Amino acid sequence: MKIAQKPIKFLTIAFLTLFSMSVFAIDSDQKHDNTNDGGRVNTKTEVEAYILHHIKDSHDFSLWSYTNDAGERKHVGFPLPVILWSSEGLVTFMSSEFHHNDDGHVVVEKKGLKFAKIHSKIYQLDANATTVSFDKDHHATNAHKVLDFSITKSAFGLILIGLLMLIWFSKLARQYKTKKVPTGFGRILEPLVLYVRDEIARPNIGDKHYRRFTGYLLTVFFFIWILNLAGLTPLGFNVTGQLAVTACLAIFTLVIYTVSGTKGYWLHMLWTPGVPILIRPVLAIIELAGALVIKPFSLLVRLFANISAGHIVVMSLIAIMFTLTESLGVVGATGLSFLLSFFITLIEVLVAFLQAYIFTMLSALFIGMAVDDHEHH
Repeated sequence: MKIAQKPIKFLTIAFLTLFSMSVFAIDSDQKHDNTNDGGRVNTKTEVEAYILHHIKDSHDFSLWSYTNDAGERKHVGFPLPVILWSSEGLVTFMSSEFHHNDDGHVVVEKKGLKFAKIHSKIYQLDANATTVSFDKDHHATNAHKVLDFSITKSAFGLILIGLLMLIWFSKLARQYKTKKVPTGFGRILEPLVLYVRDEIARPNIGDKHYRRFTGYLLTVFFFIWILNLAGLTPLGFNVTGQLAVTACLAIFTLVIYTVSGTKGYWLHMLWTPGVPILIRPVLAIIELAGALVIKPFSLLVRLFANISAGHIVVMSLIAIMFTLTESLGVVGATGLSFLLSFFITLIEVLVAFLQAYIFTMLSALFIGMAVDDHEHH
């Protein structure tokens, strides 16, 4: 069985790599010259712009694009709901209404208001505006921001993975109640659950308190890990590569260990025993900065930077097949691109687990420091 699983894993990684390579040259949010080469991204400048665009959030899913025989640009994907709070209240419509035209900025009229998507952000135009006007720095002069509560790709990914986790772990819990031994997919989840409990929560928090926080640590671990894996698919997910998401996760950890801190924890932080009195206020400032700023900042930046960097590296290696075609030939550039991106994708699968482990481990460590008894003799 183990031998049979190896080629399946190899073919899965190869498929993901090849599919990613096939959709890399397509960008539905950027204007292309339909008469040139079918909208493909070939130059270094286009590649860099595409990669930066790919790791950002978006209001719709764009799987691939193509130019038909009539020279028309067609985009394959599906829209997501746009939810805005404007000067006249709530406005909703589908992102497909921002269809593509020559200048790339379509004015959508809803409830007598006009909206346009500029650089992947939605703005409300002035009442008398018919098009978007720009200054010399390409900043809109007749538009202002609105509160955007839209279901973007990242929000869709959060909801999807959250529902999947709810289904999987609810089923696992029911199996423990009825059969005492998990079956099916639960047999895959059980070792990971035990690993987080016995290798992360218990050693770092202690036998006395670890049960209180194991649920949170399990949620964080699986949530980050599954989202990281989803980011390796050609769907364009980059949820854990968004600062807002990693900051939110870090704030959850901050709130938990701040609220759960014992009297001894705060005493050692604000009035450290065993040091001269004159130095204690200085140490208190340093300790507070570490607990309230440095610790959560390290959590959010580490996850954001590693996941975003991984996506950039993989896509840069895939771009070899487009940028080095003239010097290496089609076969040579494609072969080199596939070989390098394939092995980097394998490493990214490991990084997906590693980053979930590190975030969970550090969260458990910070919580354990806060709930420790801090006894001195």
